[in-house]
Amino acid sequence: MRHSNSTKKFGREKTQRHALMHSLALNLIVREKMKTTLPKAKALRPFVEKLVTLAKKGDLASRRTVISKLTNRSKEVKKLFDVIAPRYADKKGGYTRILKLGVRKSDATEMAQIEFV
Repeated sequence: MRHSNSTKKFGREKTQRHALMHSLALNLIVREKMKTTLPKAKALRPFVEKLVTLAKKGDLASRRTVISKLTNRSKEVKKLFDVIAPRYADKKGGYTRILKLGVRKSDATEMAQIEFV
């Protein structure tokens, strides 16, 4: 039973899960829209929304926190702070949207598209 276990494990170890989330977040920030599996999209949403909330503050401490979360990728952090965060300056949350796309033919995995609103 999974009582009080809130994180999805995706059949990976902790470091691999963190690398997966960082990679998915970087792709979403660069492309602003991406197609992935539904469970990965649902796990990515709170991760990215917390990053956008930090980026909205705009101070040095939040910039350093975001840089550490995104494994020191300065180009993507700059885009997050300069392009994406000002877009949601007056919004309190709900920066992303998940659209279900149906199942993948090869293995019948449910696919979804996650994008910034």
